[in-house]
Formats: sequence, C-alpha cells, structure tokens
Amino acid sequence: MNKIINIILIIIATGLIIYNATILNFDNLFEGDSMVALIGIVAALCAIVLLLIFMISKKIQKKVEDN
Repeated sequence: MNKIINIILIIIATGLIIYNATILNFDNLFEGDSMVALIGIVAALCAIVLLLIFMISKKIQKKVEDN
C-alpha cells in the first residue's frame, strides 16, 4: 500500500476515536452506547497500531533490499 493511503487510514481511525469519545457516558461506561463506543475506540487503536507496524515493516524491507 502507498504511504499516503496509510496516512489517510490513520487519520480516519483517529477521527473515529474522537467521534466515539464524544458518545461515551462516563457515569455508565460499560452500558449501552458507551460500551459500543469503547469497542469502537479499541478497534480504531488496533487499526492504527497495525498500520504503523505495516509502515515500519515496509521501511525495513526497503533497507534490506537496498543492501
């Protein structure tokens, strides 16, 4: 995948985290829509971590191929 696509996906995941954070009800954090928002935040964080790992692995692959 292209570096620009990775950055766009990271921005979208960050937007989802921000949106889901606005839905959270801190009085009842593990009930109703707050639970769905928490799951969405965790899923977006996982997506960001996976994209960052992918970007780093592509950099390592490029360095190995150059040598």
